[in-house]
Amino acid sequence: MDDAQRNSEIEKIANLMVHDDLSPDEQDGSKLTPYRDQVKTDCGVDDEEAMKIVYETLLFRKMKSSGSNDFLEKGNEFGAGFS
Repeated sequence: MDDAQRNSEIEKIANLMVHDDLSPDEQDGSKLTPYRDQVKTDCGVDDEEAMKIVYETLLFRKMKSSGSNDFLEKGNEFGAGFS
């Protein structure tokens, strides 16, 4: 999967999460399973890779809601490892 497809999938899943009113802080695996399954269907990846994308989506939503357009500047606040 290339970066463009991955980013597109993250945006799609983020929109689904917003529609479902899922918190960007959600960590309950049972609540994240439908999104994992959607990623698996859309992208043809295994469970582990699909969950990585789901967690990236949660991070994306949290960073997007932070109000800063400079994700590199704010990344350390979210444990993203940016410096």
